[in-house]
Amino acid sequence: MLKDNGIHLCQEEQIAAYIDGELEESSGALFEQHLLECQGCSAELNAQRLFMCELDATLTLAPDFPVPSNFAQIVATRAESDMSGVRDGREHKRAFRFCLILALASFAMLGAAASKAVFFSGRTVANQIFGIFGLLWTTLYDAAVGLAVISRVISGGLAPESPFAGLAALLIALGVVLLSLLISSYHRNHELRLSE
Repeated sequence: MLKDNGIHLCQEEQIAAYIDGELEESSGALFEQHLLECQGCSAELNAQRLFMCELDATLTLAPDFPVPSNFAQIVATRAESDMSGVRDGREHKRAFRFCLILALASFAMLGAAASKAVFFSGRTVANQIFGIFGLLWTTLYDAAVGLAVISRVISGGLAPESPFAGLAALLIALGVVLLSLLISSYHRNHELRLSE
């Protein structure tokens, strides 16, 4: 027998099934034997039977108060008047403002939490972009200096007193650039033919 705060919990689900006549014959006989031995289940059975009798008596009696013929219409009208403030335009605007404030607050909190991650990732991307531009600038500067040195050496060795020495150096540098472009184009075409 289990008790919880003085309430008898021995065979509570079987009491309801016994009253409703849902127990099988063997289970009903075992339960009736249990009722002879257990005062708590017997008292609970009597209490539930009494409750069922009172409920039946209450439901079968005619109501003592008159109900108006338009009772449903009165209830519907009263319900509509109680809900009129909810359907008001001001109420919709107020609800929209609250939703907007809550959305902005949640975005602000998310932004504050994610600001470090965004800042560090932005700084990393900026460092990489500056690194690429720095490498490109250094490469172009070194190429220009190298071409200037080569053109001076070539122009000085060919004709140092000639007025066209600078033009000759420029033509030689242009030839070197065109030759390097032709060689790289040849290698690309050769690799494409090999891959097919």
